[in-house]
Amino acid sequence: MEEIKGIAAIGAGLSAIGAGIGIGLIGGKALEAMARQPEQAGMIQTNMFITAALVEGVALFGCVIALMQGS
Repeated sequence: MEEIKGIAAIGAGLSAIGAGIGIGLIGGKALEAMARQPEQAGMIQTNMFITAALVEGVALFGCVIALMQGS
């Protein structure tokens, strides 16, 4: 039973790492886009925040599912 909890913790950790990588990529690419087209910065920033929120939601869902499997 202990190894199932360990595997669940690894799954939750991978979900969090994936979210971190995804949000980092979103932020970096948004900054690149704003540097190339400064007049569109407001729209790019809005889309960046919406996408980051969706990534966080999926990561939270992944963590919850992984931890539920371990209990």
